[in-house]
Amino acid sequence: MPQPKERDAEGSRLRRVLPVALAAGAALVVAMASGMSAWSEPKLDMVRTAEAVAEAAGGSYGVDGLAGVMSRLDGAQLALALRHDPAMGIAAIPGLTPGWESLRLAGKPDPFATISGLEALRLNAATQGDAVVAAAPPFAFRPQSNADRQRALRCLTQAVYYEAALEPDEGQAGVAQVILNRVRDPNYPSSICGVVYQGAERNTGCQFTFTCDGNLARTPVPWAWERAKRVAERALAGAVAAKVGSATHYHADYVRPWWAPSLTKVSQTGAHIFYRWPGAAGAVASLSQSYSGREPVIDEARFARPRDVVTAALADDGMAEKNAELVRDLLGTGNRTVEFEGTTKIVGAPSLGGRRQPTAKEISDINDRLKAFEEGRSATAAAPETTPEG
Repeated sequence: MPQPKERDAEGSRLRRVLPVALAAGAALVVAMASGMSAWSEPKLDMVRTAEAVAEAAGGSYGVDGLAGVMSRLDGAQLALALRHDPAMGIAAIPGLTPGWESLRLAGKPDPFATISGLEALRLNAATQGDAVVAAAPPFAFRPQSNADRQRALRCLTQAVYYEAALEPDEGQAGVAQVILNRVRDPNYPSSICGVVYQGAERNTGCQFTFTCDGNLARTPVPWAWERAKRVAERALAGAVAAKVGSATHYHADYVRPWWAPSLTKVSQTGAHIFYRWPGAAGAVASLSQSYSGREPVIDEARFARPRDVVTAALADDGMAEKNAELVRDLLGTGNRTVEFEGTTKIVGAPSLGGRRQPTAKEISDINDRLKAFEEGRSATAAAPETTPEG
């Protein structure tokens, strides 16, 4: 037990230290209160923001939810949000053709601009597809004659082969599903060949590129053709590519066509991204058109010629021979004949999915250029170094 003298010394020391301790404690309390306030206010702001976004989105973070949030923003806020959106990288409003939100005095943006490469891959991956895909009903294939049956099968096989020869089975089935969906869509012809060859009679406007770029003049690779034919047969027999749903459009994932933002993405299978019409127009119920059962007779010899080359030949008689030579180069040498509906057709060199085989002249020219390049590089390497004057 401390003695009185020691107690006095201890009390004196406490009297000196206590004010300092109390001051330090008060400062600590103030600092902690300030820190808690500074920490809690942003926390509350974030909570309030999240609640506001959830309310605007209606609990959905899909396309509908995004549209709900966007509806609360004015033009300036929307422009800033899109400018700083790391998923987009460009200022574009979902549902509109890129560029239309920034009209300038210099003129309208090009509505047909196509993005390709890595930028297209990034944009396509950032575009959200349907959360739930409703499968289309089986196609009711009731041709009016055996000839109609054969024509329908051939047209569908051609589309699957030239559009998706190297795609997996699921991807090929998706292409066939899109064509059959179009047959049942009132916006398109009511026959399979009519859908596949729609626009092929014009220089531009082909719905499927192979019908107007000369691919039909190239003999299909047998094994790949038979594979595409089996996919077409299954689709006509009632098989459904459920993942594609009611899609009526598609494109490769390495391009971003101008029309993509105006449609609703359904899903991606292989390298193809599938789209439907937005809203009720793209629902399964909209596939209400009946198959006609009558298939038009297609003049494949006519559609096997590239449109741009034919146009050039007709426009300039003086260049007819040169254009004819260009046609032969495009179609390749070593023509063959095939039997189609009792008629002998002349087709070009073998190909796979529209990939033209190079001609002998093209191979020779390439080899000559490579040889000249290698000789030039060797000569440069062998040349002695010279010291510049001065």
